[in-house]
Amino acid sequence: MKTVSYNDLESLVGQEVGVSDWVTIEQDRINKFADATGDHQWIHIDPKRAAKELPTGTTIAHGFLTLSLLPMLGAQIMRIDGVSRGINYGCNRVRFTNMVPTGSRVRGRQKVLSVEPKAGGKQMITEMTIEIEGQDRPACVAESLSIVYA
Repeated sequence: MKTVSYNDLESLVGQEVGVSDWVTIEQDRINKFADATGDHQWIHIDPKRAAKELPTGTTIAHGFLTLSLLPMLGAQIMRIDGVSRGINYGCNRVRFTNMVPTGSRVRGRQKVLSVEPKAGGKQMITEMTIEIEGQDRPACVAESLSIVYA
């Protein structure tokens, strides 16, 4: 994990900050996400049908489940000292570029794109690429915005 001070955030612009640990995407996590969001499409929650009809031979994670991993993965990659709080401010761009089959492992790779003053804090724009173990094409590439405060 990379540790940086609030005052030195600008020094990270243009750099890859690091890579998170691998996280296994289990059916139980997918089912709970389906329950939380109301998205019970069979491709996510019906392993028998998925085995017959999907090219993965298994159910797949929701794209938004994959996106929801950004805060957890980001926390494994970078710690900012001297911050009292941080907020998610949104996304400029999100692309789901590959399916995440149940049982696969994913990790985040983060790059800092910009750091600018905003709302009494610093707005960070980062690019997070969610990689799937053993696959060349990532599951998701997201440009996310957050504001951190000293």
